[in-house]
Amino acid sequence: MTLPNHKPTQLNAWNELATHFSQIQNQEILDFFELEKDRLEKLSLHWEDFYVDLSKNSVSQKTLELLINLADEAGLSQAIKAYFSGGKINETEGRAVLHTALRSKGTEAIAVEGQNVIPEVNAVKEKMYAFAERVISGDWKGHTGKSIDTIVNIGIGGSDLGPAMVTEALEFYGNHLTPYFVSNVEGDHHQELLKKINPETTLFLIVSKTFTTQETLANANSIRKWFLSSAPESAIAQHFVAVSTNLEKIDAFGIAPENVFPMNDWVGGRFSLWSTVGLSICLAVGPENFEQLLQGAGAMDRHFRDTPVEKNIPTLLALLSVWYNNFWQAESEAIVPYTQYLRNLPAYLQQGIMESNGKGVDRNGKAVDYQTGTIIWGASGTNAQHAFFQLIHQGTKLIPTDFICFQESLHETGDHQDKLLSNFIAQTEALMCGKTEAVVRKELEEKGLSAQEIDRLTPFKVFTGNRPTTTFLIQKLTPYTLGALIAMYEHKIFVQGIIWNIYSYDQWGVELGKQLANSVLSDLQSDTLAAHDPSTIALIERCKGN
Repeated sequence: MTLPNHKPTQLNAWNELATHFSQIQNQEILDFFELEKDRLEKLSLHWEDFYVDLSKNSVSQKTLELLINLADEAGLSQAIKAYFSGGKINETEGRAVLHTALRSKGTEAIAVEGQNVIPEVNAVKEKMYAFAERVISGDWKGHTGKSIDTIVNIGIGGSDLGPAMVTEALEFYGNHLTPYFVSNVEGDHHQELLKKINPETTLFLIVSKTFTTQETLANANSIRKWFLSSAPESAIAQHFVAVSTNLEKIDAFGIAPENVFPMNDWVGGRFSLWSTVGLSICLAVGPENFEQLLQGAGAMDRHFRDTPVEKNIPTLLALLSVWYNNFWQAESEAIVPYTQYLRNLPAYLQQGIMESNGKGVDRNGKAVDYQTGTIIWGASGTNAQHAFFQLIHQGTKLIPTDFICFQESLHETGDHQDKLLSNFIAQTEALMCGKTEAVVRKELEEKGLSAQEIDRLTPFKVFTGNRPTTTFLIQKLTPYTLGALIAMYEHKIFVQGIIWNIYSYDQWGVELGKQLANSVLSDLQSDTLAAHDPSTIALIERCKGN
C-alpha cells in the first residue's frame, strides 16, 4: 500500500482555505472568543493525562473545518492505513516505516513483505531487557571483576539525540548507572569524557546500523585504543556492545556476537529510540521504565490511528502547522517545555521535524512551489522568557509556539511549582492579549510620569498581542507520558508530509556533505588536491598550513 499523491495547492480545500484566510487574517484571536461562545469547549482536547488547548490560535471553528476537509481530500485516512500496516511508504529507499510496531501491544500481526515482525520485535526486546537487568544488578562484570557503573553511548544523529534526550528527561527515574553520550567527531569531545570515567567499570555502546558511520567509528576506534592502553584485547567482550547489523565489522572490532543487538531496516534513525538504539535508556532507567515509555507511545499511536480528525491531537497540530506555514507564511515554530528535564526536547525535535520534512521535491519528483518544512527551535521555560521571548512578544515575525508543562513536580519543591505554572499560564495569556496603548498610558500616569514622558515611552511598552500558542498541560512527567508526547510529535510529522505530498522518511539531504567530507579528508591527508571551487581550496590549504 503506497501513499496518496496530489498537489496540495490544487485541492479544493486548499483554495477554500486561501479564500478563508483573506477573510479572517485581520481578526484578533480574542475576537473569536466573543464570536464563538463554545470556543474553549470545541478547541480543547482531553486525552488520558493530556489537556491540549488550541483556543489561543489564529483560527476560527470554520478554519478547523476547512483544515479537516484538507486532510480528508489529501487522503490522510488511506495514508494512516499504509503507515501502520507496513506499506513501503519510504518509497525512495524501498522501506516500510514501522517504528510504531516497536511499541504495539503485540496482539495483532504486523507484516513486512508477508512476514509478521512482532515475534522478532518481542524476542529482541526480551534480549535487551535481560542484558540490562544483568548490568544493573551487577551480575555483568568488567574484565577486572568489578561491576559496571558507567554507560557511554557512541552514536550520532538518531543514535544519539533521542537516547540522550530521553535519558536526561527521565533522570528522576534513573538508577546507579551514570550515562554519557559521545557524538561529535571532534576529538576534544571524547577526550574530555575519558577524563571522567574508569575503564574497569564502563560499558561502551556503539550504535551504528551499518557500523560505517564516520563520526561514530572514529570515536569508537579512538576510545577502543584508549581502553586497550590499560586492558587486554580480550576485555573488549566485557566492555563493548554494538547496536548494528554489520556482523562482519563488529567481529573485526572484537565485540562478541552475543553482545550484538540488531536493528530493523524499517526503523528510521530519527525514530529509533524505541528500538535497540534505546539500549542506553533501558540501562539508565531500567527495563520497566523503558517498557512504560513504549506503552505511552503505543497509546498515542492508537489515539492517532483510531480517533476522528476533529479530536485527533497529532492531526490537528499538523493542520495548524500547515495553516501557519502555508497561509500565514510563518517560517518557524518554537517549542518551550516548562521543565528543565526536557531542555533538549527542541533539539531532538529539530532532527525529527526538519530532517523529515525539509524537502523541496514532491512525491512525483517535481520541485514544489509551496513551503514545506518549518524551522524548529526553543528552550526550557522560564529560561526562554529571559532569552528570546522578546522576539515572540514584540518582534516582527509570527512564531506559533507550543507551551508544554507538567501539573505535578517530581520533587517536593515548596512554591516553586506554582511559580513555574504561573509563568507558563501567564505567557500564553500575554502573547494572546497583549497590552493596549490605553492600559500603558494609565500605568504610566499612575507612576506619576509627565505627559511628555508618557508620549515618549508608550510606543515601546505596547504589546500588540494576537500571538498564537498551543498549550499542553500534562499531569506528570513519567516514562509513559514522555513516550506519548514524543509519539505525538512523530505523528504530526507524518500528517504534515501527507498534506505537503513529500516523502518524510528519507534524508538524502545529509548524504552530499558526507560524500564531499570524504573527498576533503583525503585532500587534508595527502599532497594532492581534488577539483574544488576556489573558496574550498583556500580553506583546505589553510587547514593544512600551506
